[in-house]
Amino acid sequence: MVHTASPLLLLLSLALLAPGLSARQCLLTGNWTSDQGSSMNIGRVNYNGEFIGTYLSAVGGNITESPLFGFQNVIARQPTFGFTVERDFSESTSAFTGQCFLGTNGTEILTTMWLLRSIVDDIEDDWNATRVGYNIFTRPQ
Repeated sequence: MVHTASPLLLLLSLALLAPGLSARQCLLTGNWTSDQGSSMNIGRVNYNGEFIGTYLSAVGGNITESPLFGFQNVIARQPTFGFTVERDFSESTSAFTGQCFLGTNGTEILTTMWLLRSIVDDIEDDWNATRVGYNIFTRPQ
């Protein structure tokens, strides 16, 4: 007589093993600190991938908290995203784009490239109005 495993027993075995196999998703929501000391708080990402939050730069003087608005790819485990920051204190706007990664130890890391556009009075100064940079954000300890 040959015994075969019942479908119920097989399903139960898979359910017990599945948590170790499940893919954790990198989440943008929450507090982040950059390698330059800037901080941001990203609110809940809605079903369309839209989010809002606040950004506090650690670079420059007379800095106030600024609003940020963004989008993320909602189907990826390590999503790409983009957001803008309206810097009221300096008459400039920043655009960030990046990706949320899960490190080997499970930590979340945001890698970003940014453009910071400052107001200039004349088109002749346009060549010097945009800065480009790179930041890494991690969860505050």
